[in-house]
Amino acid sequence: MTAVNSVAVVTGAQRGIGYGIAQVLHNRGYRVVLVDIDEAGVQAASATLAGSAWRAVDVRDYAAVASAVSSIEEDIGPIAVLVNNAGINRDRMFHRMSEAEWDAVIAVNLKGYFNWARHVAPGMRARRAGRIINIASASWQGNVGQANYAASKAGVIGLTKTLAKELAPFQITVNAICPGFIETPMTRAMPEAAFQQMLQKIPMGRIGTPEDVGRVVAFLASDDSQYVTGEVIAVGGGLVL
Repeated sequence: MTAVNSVAVVTGAQRGIGYGIAQVLHNRGYRVVLVDIDEAGVQAASATLAGSAWRAVDVRDYAAVASAVSSIEEDIGPIAVLVNNAGINRDRMFHRMSEAEWDAVIAVNLKGYFNWARHVAPGMRARRAGRIINIASASWQGNVGQANYAASKAGVIGLTKTLAKELAPFQITVNAICPGFIETPMTRAMPEAAFQQMLQKIPMGRIGTPEDVGRVVAFLASDDSQYVTGEVIAVGGGLVL
């Protein structure tokens, strides 16, 4: 997608990886719409990116997402790029995990992605152009204490590959990115010993940044990636090889 005047929607964008993605796309010339359930947070985040817009939306709510998509396309323009990023974790060993913890993670991390793609895809199909970029995780391959999170991210991979096959005839690409150990408020809240242990596992010797993920998103959003679809790209400095 040509960046100038193209509308890019980023969910879960008020901080962390989502904000980093929005910032990179904004700097590349996209008309960015930041989406988050935290109205005050997403409004404040948007205020730091001149000319961007924001919407407070619960990604779990099918009807609310439909309304947001209509609002964005009426007020700002057709959505050219969708970055599904909103996510939560409720980590616990499986034998202690509650139904509520399972349902909460699946609802945001998987159903939320379905909701946004489902409402954005028809317009992209009609225009025969578009980019859908799903933020998954290295945890999709399984991680102790993250049965719900890993299952949701494995689901994102399956959703990505299926949509890539279905939407390719309409010149719409659908790809997934799996961030590794990225510097966010969540990772910085880890005990220092655990943080350093994770750092030692990364061949490149440093923690990733949200902007590292954002630059790969920018490539997948651009015309340079027009023949790339159904791919799962790790951004982790060699953490998972």
